[in-house]
Amino acid sequence: MANQLSQSLPEQTFQYQNSLPPLPVPSLQSSLSKYLDAVRPFASEKDFKATKETVRKFQAGVGQELHKKLLQRAKTKKNWLEEWWLDTAYLELRIPSQLNVNFGGPAPYLEHCWPPAEGTYLQRASIITWHTLQYWNLLRTERLAPQKAGKTPLDMDQFRMLFCTCKVPGVKKDTIRNYFKTEREGPCPSHLVVMCRGRIFTFDALCDGEILTPPEILRQLSYVKERCDSEPEGDGVAVLTSEERTRWAKAREHLISIDPHNNTILETIQSSLFVISLDEVKPYSTPENYSNMTAEALTGNPTIRWGDKSYNSVVFSDGTFGSNCDHAPYDAMVLVSMCWYLDQQLKATEGKWKGSDAVRLVSFPEELVFTMDEKVIGDISHAKKQYIESAQDLQVVCYAFTAFGKSTIKQKKLHPDTFVQLAMQLAYYRLHKKPGSCYETAMTRKFYHGRTETMRPCTQEAVNWCKTMTDPTCNDGVRRKAMLQAFSRHNNLMAEAQEGQGFDRHLLGLYLIAKEEGRPTPELFMDPLYTKSGGGGNFVLSSSLVGYTTVLGAVAPMVQHGYGFFYRIRDDRIVISMSAWKSCHETDAPSLFNSFSSCLHEMLHLATTSQL
Repeated sequence: MANQLSQSLPEQTFQYQNSLPPLPVPSLQSSLSKYLDAVRPFASEKDFKATKETVRKFQAGVGQELHKKLLQRAKTKKNWLEEWWLDTAYLELRIPSQLNVNFGGPAPYLEHCWPPAEGTYLQRASIITWHTLQYWNLLRTERLAPQKAGKTPLDMDQFRMLFCTCKVPGVKKDTIRNYFKTEREGPCPSHLVVMCRGRIFTFDALCDGEILTPPEILRQLSYVKERCDSEPEGDGVAVLTSEERTRWAKAREHLISIDPHNNTILETIQSSLFVISLDEVKPYSTPENYSNMTAEALTGNPTIRWGDKSYNSVVFSDGTFGSNCDHAPYDAMVLVSMCWYLDQQLKATEGKWKGSDAVRLVSFPEELVFTMDEKVIGDISHAKKQYIESAQDLQVVCYAFTAFGKSTIKQKKLHPDTFVQLAMQLAYYRLHKKPGSCYETAMTRKFYHGRTETMRPCTQEAVNWCKTMTDPTCNDGVRRKAMLQAFSRHNNLMAEAQEGQGFDRHLLGLYLIAKEEGRPTPELFMDPLYTKSGGGGNFVLSSSLVGYTTVLGAVAPMVQHGYGFFYRIRDDRIVISMSAWKSCHETDAPSLFNSFSSCLHEMLHLATTSQL
């Protein structure tokens, strides 16, 4: 009976956490052989021979010792990578995170019930905020269904980081503060922060333990807007979060030293559910061209978003929406899951509130005003200047390719994600006349606290195929055969990476053990080919499938001469957001998109001839 009962009860969000398997450590032999395969496309015969020798020495000597130590570490930790990854990929970085690391993107509501419209944005913001609070409540009560790959439960730990979470800068290394608790664990902060025209307000999202209704939230947002419209602009302290990390850490220490009240304000922002950013811009966008919204989400007004917050909900004054999130505490799929939920809720209710219009007398939002001095004012203006310079250098486009999508690709019995990845590589190859080192995110959430592994799509098979496509002497038969080999290789590598059998995180682990023990950096990591093939975060194409939903975002390129390439695949279209740095004259996002579009058509042609 008990067993039947447990089967009929809905699953709880975090119920599988403790039964997830630990993150595996691949064998040294397999990781090094995969590494050699991955650098091959970037090497001359001579260079490759030298790298092979370096790898052989590493495997026989220092590599083996480091690998043994890694296996020891994996015995005592369910996820040997977790802390290292957080530190190396995020917390120890000193570059400004708001433009370089954060992800941002447009909301898809304009595709159905909320096209851009004047005078709607506060009302819409109150409805979307209400739905977001419902999602928070699902997490609080653990009623959000655990995600699965087939029947395999996936790690849900990152969902704890969506609300009430903030990164705090440190002089050498940042930290993440997470104030979220489930109902079983205890009380959780329930206040929101609203930023508008350089000013900061807060109000509680609950009244007598009940979530405020949209009309009640509207009253709070209207109060903030009216105050900001009729009074001078605020100090814009939030812009400090866009600064180089050590600079921001010192500015923050100074801010706290002026007045302990400043620390209270910082705590209020850090612990808040999320930030609502009331923006004055109107980044006109359409379902076919989201460029303006995507650019605003990523590079918009820094005085009305808290760059270290895990979620800034950006409200544009034409009634469209975006988001900007710190990448350290979670990967984009968490936000994608919530935004997909929001999109479906809005569709189901036609974007309207159908409940009561009664408004309880909740106390008005309270303004959070920092005590300032000359130094803080100087810090703010310095931060603004550097942010604007960098933001103006980032090129972001977001277009829909509407000729075909997932349905057509699957009809050809091909994997849609691999299809897009190969088109992207051919597009780069055509534009730049050489293969580009490439990173695709692979998800390792089958494992305890798993996040990501690197999948390197620029395989020798992919390059061979690109060569056939640019060689006029090759016919369709040759090209088709090469394409199918590239598909098969990509699919295998992706499957291995998702099983924790990639090699990048493993090599990182070996590198970090050497570093922690004060050993000299092993020769393997000093090899020019290591960097040329993308190692150490040097991938020219940084890419990710954001999913098969309506939600998309973007991140800045990993390197100065690189691209960010993020996409979502629907039945009838593929929507891509691409980023590049304008100061690099070799790269241009719109040109890559045009090249990519024609590559998709050519690939479909090859796939079609194969069926005749």
